[in-house]
Amino acid sequence: MPNTGRVIGDDAMADIQELIRLLNGLDEELAACTRCGMCMAACPLYAQTGRETDVARGKLVLLENLGREILDDPNAVKKRLDRCLLCGSCEAACPSGVKILDIFFKARAIITGYLGLSRVKKAVFRGFLSNPERFDSLLKWMARFQGSVSRPVDETPGASCAPLLSPVLGDRHYLPLEKTAWHKKTHRQFKKSAHSGLRVAFYPGCLVDRLLPRVADAAMKVFDYHAVDVFVPDQAPCCGMPALAAGDRYTFESLVKKNIRIFDRVDFDYLITPCATCTATIKKFWPMMSENLPDELRDRIAALSDKTRDISEFLVDELRIEPLENAPVREKTVTYHDPCHLKKSLGIETQPRTILKALTEWEFIEMREPDRCCGMGGSFNLRHYDLSRKIGNKKLSRIVESGADAVATGCPACMIQIIDLLSHAGRSVAVKHPIELYAETLEKKQVVL
Repeated sequence: MPNTGRVIGDDAMADIQELIRLLNGLDEELAACTRCGMCMAACPLYAQTGRETDVARGKLVLLENLGREILDDPNAVKKRLDRCLLCGSCEAACPSGVKILDIFFKARAIITGYLGLSRVKKAVFRGFLSNPERFDSLLKWMARFQGSVSRPVDETPGASCAPLLSPVLGDRHYLPLEKTAWHKKTHRQFKKSAHSGLRVAFYPGCLVDRLLPRVADAAMKVFDYHAVDVFVPDQAPCCGMPALAAGDRYTFESLVKKNIRIFDRVDFDYLITPCATCTATIKKFWPMMSENLPDELRDRIAALSDKTRDISEFLVDELRIEPLENAPVREKTVTYHDPCHLKKSLGIETQPRTILKALTEWEFIEMREPDRCCGMGGSFNLRHYDLSRKIGNKKLSRIVESGADAVATGCPACMIQIIDLLSHAGRSVAVKHPIELYAETLEKKQVVL
């Protein structure tokens, strides 16, 4: 077999036998797949391409063959592994309970560790993403520059496009960057006075922090209304999902450690985030990918994971928000899109709907296939924008078909994707986070009182 790659670590050299040894560590998990094909019916990518290698079953076969030395091309396997939304639709539909996302994340880390990161990814992840202050400075510079190349999209308030940057951005309609990150403006310590209520640490996530600060502002209003004491740190490291999805275990672990150090300094009841991806990453993927870390750090990761809650989950399960009974007739309607990382990874489905049914001015209506993936998939959208749009058009049709005035979702990435889809379709449907609509209801309630 050819000796063509690098093993985990920047400088250490190893042959493909080491890669095979590491992949063989996934044997037990891979063996659970019975090749039944149920993942084919659930996979949004396979629905578009019809390619066996685009569905979970095909990817698992490739990993098995590489581990058994039937294949000797890890680059080709990596290419197929990367061509995935990581939405978890296959795992949710698997009758054998195969932990497909666990396998994919671990396999990506193993193969990327062997092959190494591209220069661009290494610069982005290790040069900027792993350094919060440097990352903030880069985005601040980009925010200043964007005004010279972007223009508003008339059909969609808040959205922009940049025809001059189409070779880089494609035909995207996107939300412009904030000039200052939200956490920089809103850093909060716990109140020093005696406190008998709940204390929460708030984790906005990168997209809310820099693209959707209105979601974080709404969360603060809701916390204040319910007398929840809030801590917002003066640093906001990424949760690590982009690095994890790229197989960059070094950057992922570095970001986990940075976050642990920040939240270890304060005592709180819950870590609250309005981002479905951040919630799933901290609650599920941090513990899953921490097996190589020291036991003491793994214990701290597990403790923070146990405290982590999606914001809708927190409002309903801890603050006991309930649907309105005998509610008046509302003039506006809202539907809901289930983020994959909330429903399929964490089983959070009823709580966001309970929030929407507690609104005074919005009537909740269910769209068809509310848990169909919107096609975003984070880095998948960056690499395969045309496919991402095609997958998303199925979601677009369900939103339009519902006739709703607004669509709510608990994932900032899904919000960005849906805004892009609606904008290209010339539809004026508002895109909101459930916490925004609930904050509006509380504001009106306070005015009445």
